[in-house]
Amino acid sequence: MTASLPAAARLAWWGTAWLRGHVVPDLVIDAVVADDATHVVAALETLGLGGDEAAESLVTGLARLRAEGATGLGAAFPVEGDPVGLGGPRAFNDAALEAGEAVVAVGTRIGLVPVRVGAAITWVAHRAERRQLPDVGEADRGLRAALLATADTLADLDVARWRPEVADRLMNLRHREPVTAPEGVPAPCVGLAARGLQAIEIVELALEDDGGALSASEAEQRRAALSPLARAGRRALVAACSPEGWPPH
Repeated sequence: MTASLPAAARLAWWGTAWLRGHVVPDLVIDAVVADDATHVVAALETLGLGGDEAAESLVTGLARLRAEGATGLGAAFPVEGDPVGLGGPRAFNDAALEAGEAVVAVGTRIGLVPVRVGAAITWVAHRAERRQLPDVGEADRGLRAALLATADTLADLDVARWRPEVADRLMNLRHREPVTAPEGVPAPCVGLAARGLQAIEIVELALEDDGGALSASEAEQRRAALSPLARAGRRALVAACSPEGWPPH
């Protein structure tokens, strides 16, 4: 379901679809807000984009971005030490790192960072620089390799003993929750996003606690084994949700 996607992925896909004329505003709002109470856009006036200090509706904010030349929205999912999807400046990077996600308006130098308060999200506007992105094909190959390598390493660490549900997920990689994408998202990117989310879920499950690890050393081995998979999952999600790098279709 679309709701399983992070907020930045939903905004990137559905915001791009609206900017390119594939969907109507009501569909954008329903898909982006999903299970949240509301999404609004703020701080556009500090970038000289009109408006006032009050937050604007999601569609009004997107319309202002379109007036500035935005042709799509691309996602970023950075963590400390791996600012994937970001290009600066520091203020934007710092805010995105704190949130764990952001979007960049393609064709502009504007980025939006989600600030969540309860069930409400405010997308705060920042200046953003051009960024380098993982190639879709490269991200796909990297994710496949990371899944295989992680499965082998975790088997050596007896993952079935301390996290049987993780072992089940690794044994059933073909069975994953589908994601719903709007018109215009290439099919390979939809599949890549689903597999990226799957990889991230495997990592989160495995790191929920120390499970049956016999020692701090074993726990550290587990974290080291999972780190490349987490990185590959984030890169896959960025590539899948960044229209600048989509293959022609």
